[in-house]
Amino acid sequence: MFGRNKEAATAQEVADQLAAADQDAKQKADPRASKGVPTPSRKEQEAARKRPLVPNDRAAAKVADREARREAQLKTRAALDTGDERFLPLRDKGPQKRFTRDFVDVRTSIGEFVMFIALAIVVLTLFFPDASMVSWVFILFWVMVIAVVIDSILMGRRLKKRLIAKFGSVEQGVVWYGTMRSLQFRRLRLPKPQVKRGQKLD
Repeated sequence: MFGRNKEAATAQEVADQLAAADQDAKQKADPRASKGVPTPSRKEQEAARKRPLVPNDRAAAKVADREARREAQLKTRAALDTGDERFLPLRDKGPQKRFTRDFVDVRTSIGEFVMFIALAIVVLTLFFPDASMVSWVFILFWVMVIAVVIDSILMGRRLKKRLIAKFGSVEQGVVWYGTMRSLQFRRLRLPKPQVKRGQKLD
């Protein structure tokens, strides 16, 4: 008789211990259970896990994205005017490219007048269509092309020497970047020139 009572008491203790352990596990899995907050059901937990990463209000997201892109474009446009390195396009960033722009902008290149010379040649051929004039116009055109090529080569060599002296090496594409800039009319260059013609560079 006493043995049965002892066995029942032992079984009750084991059941109490298992219940306490189960309660501790639930509290660790969901801290809200210890604060009197009901544990969410399995359906609620699955719904929370399936919550989309993209916001439900797609219209508002599109508006916000459009405004962010517009602001970035305005900053880039302002940087092209002021030379602010932070917001320049990737193709114009870097100290070597900034120096190259200044190196090109302080000098007068033959290439920047190519567009006007070519326009003058076209006008001459229209107003003076005779064969002799056309021949002289084409000779003038090829003289101009040769002069531009020679000027660009000499400028590229001087630029390369200055870059090596200042930075120790020349980044790939920087000399070509300067050559292409020298072929553009000064007022149309982007980023806009930040130095005056003839100004001495450091």
